[in-house]
Amino acid sequence: MRVVIVEDSLLIREGLTRLLEASGESVAAAVGDVSSFLTAVADHNPDVAIIDVRLPPSFTDEGLRAALQARQDHPGLPVLVLSQYVEQLYARELLADGTGGVGYLLKDRVLEGDQLLDAIARVAEGGTAMDPEVISRLLGRRSRNQPLGRLSPREREVLALMAEGRSNAAIAQRLFVSERVIAKHTSAIFTKLDMAPSDDDNRRVLAVIAYLER
Repeated sequence: MRVVIVEDSLLIREGLTRLLEASGESVAAAVGDVSSFLTAVADHNPDVAIIDVRLPPSFTDEGLRAALQARQDHPGLPVLVLSQYVEQLYARELLADGTGGVGYLLKDRVLEGDQLLDAIARVAEGGTAMDPEVISRLLGRRSRNQPLGRLSPREREVLALMAEGRSNAAIAQRLFVSERVIAKHTSAIFTKLDMAPSDDDNRRVLAVIAYLER
């Protein structure tokens, strides 16, 4: 697996590189700014890009805008955002474009190397890897008269776990209920959001987020 990293912190950049190489992956480029990142993606056609949100020169949202640009130039490029911050506007746009694997993890909540490696692999394979806190912030700001407000508290909990990229079986295990119960919750979620059900975890998550953005 070829990986391109854009991270302004030298220590984190080097740490990610060593972690990936120790696990047998190939780091095609590890850079610290947007221009170098876009060049590296064009040169190496990576299997996944790992991107920080706040990059030079303004340290605001350059990383997410660069991710969107890279996906525009290279449709389907899997992207894992690894940051201390949740930048809502561009994060929703990235999640909703539906062109490839996507993830968003918060640095201070990644406690083990295996956790990060698993997330990278899932995104590279076209899946999702979402931190629950990110999902909470992205979906929790909807008012009660908007579509998300139609869901029960349990359905919102199931939706958040769906958005992490979990299957019905994994959600059932997490919530200590049967798969049949989760299937009913999932069906109810899509019915209340006026959406056709889907068994594709990645596609259904992106569809829900895209719908909530309308």
